[in-house]
Amino acid sequence: MPNYTYTCQACRTRFLKRLSFEDYEKARVSCPKCGSAEVQRRIGRVRMLRSTESRLSALDDPAALAGLEEDPRAMARMMREMGGELGDEVGPEFDEVVDRLEAGQSPEEIDKEFPDLGGGDDFGDDF
Repeated sequence: MPNYTYTCQACRTRFLKRLSFEDYEKARVSCPKCGSAEVQRRIGRVRMLRSTESRLSALDDPAALAGLEEDPRAMARMMREMGGELGDEVGPEFDEVVDRLEAGQSPEEIDKEFPDLGGGDDFGDDF
């Protein structure tokens, strides 16, 4: 059964409603928070099935890497894109770092605040 995303026009709450295709036009949908029937369906993301090779080759654009060292926000965009393309759960630490980059914090500043964020692996200068 598909999930449909709605936004309540009264309290602005977003919520999911699971409906069969048959029930979609018949069901009365109301907000689970305030009970209002003034809801609007939101169009969800479109997803395409792609091979791993196709997803990774989309990230292999040298032009996309230009200027990342000088612009934390550009680095954050690239990291979000990579996380989305890989499709794996990356965890709260990843989200924290990307949020800080989006706010303009430099990688060096983040590293000083979270020295153990990399898992504690010290590869030295040779790696």
